[in-house]
Amino acid sequence: MVLPSILAKASAILELIRADLVLGAGIFVVAGELLGLGRMPPLPEALLGFLTGLFISGSANISNDYFDREVDRINQPGRPLPSGRVSVMLWTLSLLFAAVGLGAAALLGWPVLALAAAIWTVAFLYNVLLKEMGLLGNLCVAFCVGMTIIIGGPGVRPLNGIGLTFAALAFLFDLGEEIASDAMDVKGDILRSSRSIAKRKGRIYALRLSVGILAVFILLTFLPFLMGWLGYSYLLLILAADLLMARFSYRLIRSNTIEEGRSAIRHLYLTWGMFVAAFILANLI
Repeated sequence: MVLPSILAKASAILELIRADLVLGAGIFVVAGELLGLGRMPPLPEALLGFLTGLFISGSANISNDYFDREVDRINQPGRPLPSGRVSVMLWTLSLLFAAVGLGAAALLGWPVLALAAAIWTVAFLYNVLLKEMGLLGNLCVAFCVGMTIIIGGPGVRPLNGIGLTFAALAFLFDLGEEIASDAMDVKGDILRSSRSIAKRKGRIYALRLSVGILAVFILLTFLPFLMGWLGYSYLLLILAADLLMARFSYRLIRSNTIEEGRSAIRHLYLTWGMFVAAFILANLI
């Protein structure tokens, strides 16, 4: 009975930190290092960058779930906190994650540490104060995600055009995803003084704005090829990703239920994450 209990608790913690999101954050930092160097960074730098993104993101996600626990009882009652699967030592776990993430960043140099600390601070302020601010809150989250690409640059060399372009892509993608996610959470937002776009303008308006931002994202994905920064292998990868993005964006704007909308959002995120992972793998090969 002990082992199943431990496994269940571990599963709940992985869900609490949002394992797919924290892995994505770590991969994005490595992608930033790759874009800065023009090749894969040495293994120690890649590992430290990955750990920085993973643990800073994990810390932010834990505190996010804490402040969202009452709203999640309505929007997502199966989440670890409202379901009671995780109930203690949340702040200890969040601070431990932050310490590991900032420690890894420090080993990459003070510029990376400063950027990592800025990301953690903005994420914490979002969780505590800015979540109800609608578009401003969405912009804060998108900033943090875009910075996961930026943070990899100073660890290896100064930022370049391609790194900034990928950071802009990460920013735009997450902004569109955040606005769409708010459209799925309107019911629970009644409990707090949220000024989300979906609550003020309606679900359809929010979804149209989200898909419009994703359309700009898709157009921007061609810039690295058009500028000659990346070649035909990148073009083939991004064409495949863009076709899937367009398909899931169509599903999102046509969704009739919250479940359909959340499924489309998750597929969008997985497509973007798989593209970044495939891009890194192609450079490894």
